[in-house]
Amino acid sequence: MMPRVVLLHSALGDSRLWRRQVAALGDTFDMVAPDLPGFGQTPMPAQPFSFVDAVVPHLPGMLVGNSFGGMVALRTACARPDLVRRLVLVGAGVPDWQWTEEMQEYFAREHAAVEAGDLDLATEVNLEFWVAPEHRDEVRPQQRRALELQTAHEEPDVLWPEEVAPSELDVPSLVVVGSEDKPDFRVIAEHLAGEIPGAELAVVEGAGHLVGLDRPDELNALLLEFLTEDAGVA
Repeated sequence: MMPRVVLLHSALGDSRLWRRQVAALGDTFDMVAPDLPGFGQTPMPAQPFSFVDAVVPHLPGMLVGNSFGGMVALRTACARPDLVRRLVLVGAGVPDWQWTEEMQEYFAREHAAVEAGDLDLATEVNLEFWVAPEHRDEVRPQQRRALELQTAHEEPDVLWPEEVAPSELDVPSLVVVGSEDKPDFRVIAEHLAGEIPGAELAVVEGAGHLVGLDRPDELNALLLEFLTEDAGVA
């Protein structure tokens, strides 16, 4: 049986953001890329729900998350380390970060567009801020779909497990960040790599926030090396 790898996408799209990784590593691993609640083929729940609870049924396995998916992966690994063999955080977010003015202005522009009901504008705000021009046509329908799902009804409360400090995490971890990612996320990557015991830090040159799109070959090589270290893969 092939070792399982669960891929958690960023809030900019859905499971399709991982298609290059699934194609490249699918002969080595059992690659599982779910749509998180409110993305892709998974509607936004009407009642309070947990992203972590949505991930747990796909485990045990190795967990890879990008951006928001990275935060979900981290919270899952902290809550259920018994189910996570290895953890890869790619441009990951963290709870309660003190965002820079650049990030706060972006959040405000996106929020204003959504509040005005202009999902096309909100989509473009996200694409222009996060996504390299050559990938925007690919990401656009994924982001637009996510915004439709998330505004279909009143947003429910999200339930998170009790927070555990990354310094207490006992899971082999790799932290990846693009050299061209936003300054906040480069700092977060350094913070996580320094706080998670034994974590490695890899900076992918030329990549922005979506490392798997910008530099797929480099990310695939990092994943293959890190995930095969103790996975029993020849």
